Amino acid sequence: MSDTTSTGTSSGPQEKGWLARAADSDILHSFLASKVTIVAALVALAFFAGAAFAPWIAPHDPFDLASVDLLDSLLPPAWAPDGDMRFLLGTDDLGRDIFSAILYGSRISIGVGLVSVAFAATLGITLGLIAGYAGGRVDAFIMRLAEVQLTFPAILIALLVDGAARGIFGNLNRENSAFWILVFSIGLSFWVQYARTVRGSTMVERNKEYVQAARLIGIRPGLILLRHVLPNVMSPVLVIATINLALAVITEATLSYLGVGVPPTQPSLGTLVRIGNDFLFSGEWWIAIFPGIALALLVLAVNLIGDWLRDALNPKLR
Repeated sequence: MSDTTSTGTSSGPQEKGWLARAADSDILHSFLASKVTIVAALVALAFFAGAAFAPWIAPHDPFDLASVDLLDSLLPPAWAPDGDMRFLLGTDDLGRDIFSAILYGSRISIGVGLVSVAFAATLGITLGLIAGYAGGRVDAFIMRLAEVQLTFPAILIALLVDGAARGIFGNLNRENSAFWILVFSIGLSFWVQYARTVRGSTMVERNKEYVQAARLIGIRPGLILLRHVLPNVMSPVLVIATINLALAVITEATLSYLGVGVPPTQPSLGTLVRIGNDFLFSGEWWIAIFPGIALALLVLAVNLIGDWLRDALNPKLR
């Protein structure tokens, strides 16, 4: 009996989580060996740092409309003949500094992406663990729900959630609620990937000896899932979360471009592109081009990191 107990409670090789496996596979060496990944990480770090420290880095506050001067509107980049050195990348139609707007806009886009991915991962992992461990009707119900979810595109779900929120709450406090409406709608669109992945891994882990031993000594199912099963299914979840972060940023930008994202007074990168699109063919190309380049670089950098992480955590490639 003592052997059984030891198997259920010790951290044997079968029970090593993804962090231990990551250390054993020398992920740091793999990272340093990939120049593309290093560049992508530096670009992503620059965006995250710029978003986090935007109030201290940005030369102007684009959200403070009282400090915006309409006489400075539609100024070209500083290196252009009519440019102003105060505005490195030019200004928009309201006189807001494009460079500052990109920093603050990245803050909103990255914030929506991170929180929505966290929400989707929490919901998906929870349902996946329950479905994979319980099986039977519970598993069938959750998987049928996931299949129904897959029939609706993420953008459509986000539009439905946004429309329902407007119908219920109207346009009251739109500026304060837009962020959380985006988080809920995007997160609700992405949970299926986590649930299906975690369910499959849980169905494999639940039949292993350490889980059977934990059952025999009377550990509750919830504790078994959290302590023993969850650490062993986190490796693919981390990869999905990284890739979904880029998708969430793109989805937020798409929704903002369609006019159902954050309001123009608190622009994200998608909102800046939408505003600049109105002036793209009238000569003020910088209003849309620079936020568009920033959005593309951010998404590309995160995607490259996700691709590297997928290969680094794949035991078949090590």
